[in-house]
Amino acid sequence: MQHQELEAPAALQDAIQDFWYLRQDFGEQPGRFEVTPDGCAEIIFHFGQGCSLATPGGPQPLPSPFLVGLLNQPIHFHAQGRLEVIGIKCFPWAVFELLGLPAGPGGVREMAHPIARLQAPLAQWLQAGNVAAALAEVRHYFEQARPDQAGSPLLSKAGGALRAAGGTLPVSQVAEAAHATVRTLERRFKQAAGRSVKDISGLMRFEQARDHLWLHPTASLAGLAQDLGYTDQSHLGREFKRYSGTTPAAFARKATRWQQTVSTDFVAFMLA
Repeated sequence: MQHQELEAPAALQDAIQDFWYLRQDFGEQPGRFEVTPDGCAEIIFHFGQGCSLATPGGPQPLPSPFLVGLLNQPIHFHAQGRLEVIGIKCFPWAVFELLGLPAGPGGVREMAHPIARLQAPLAQWLQAGNVAAALAEVRHYFEQARPDQAGSPLLSKAGGALRAAGGTLPVSQVAEAAHATVRTLERRFKQAAGRSVKDISGLMRFEQARDHLWLHPTASLAGLAQDLGYTDQSHLGREFKRYSGTTPAAFARKATRWQQTVSTDFVAFMLA
């Protein structure tokens, strides 16, 4: 597996966390991989022999690009041969404004959007083996496409408070940081992200727990629960299973097995 990241420029950091690249070779037989929930939305470009979403009716081929909104449970994809992915990791309260799309539900979403024009030049950069240039091309697109005055100061302040606290702040304190009432804050988040502040906070806090266990699978669960503001270890366990479909201990064992074969701290994709 090959993985690279590029930080978003200052003008986009209220909307985009980073740009990233992933390459995985699945071989001749179809492979399956899992994406676990987190507190962000992803715009996904893919290259190679295609990428499909696992559905009850069988694999559903996906266009490039597509959008992965906030998730409540892991989702699974199928791929074969070489798969290369370029992703734009966006904050959920900014992604729809960034794309000029109406807010919608989470999960995988196909979209008709001018950004699709990047597919051909990105493919050329990747064919030439120049990942850095491909990531720079995506960054340049958003620098040029987004007006300087875009974005909501209220959402930016609230989002900054959420990010700084890793989703551990009560909604009332998030509203205070944004100089808004709780009612106004919730209304604006529903309009912009399609989800409540509490929903996003829960996912961000789960992401903190998930990432910590990925990097430190032998960590104390009781200590982690206390550090992240869960009531107790049982509360952490319930929330973790709600979003991941598995217990923290089982996830840690999976992380240990995966890291024995791949040297990476990248947690968004895990082979199922």
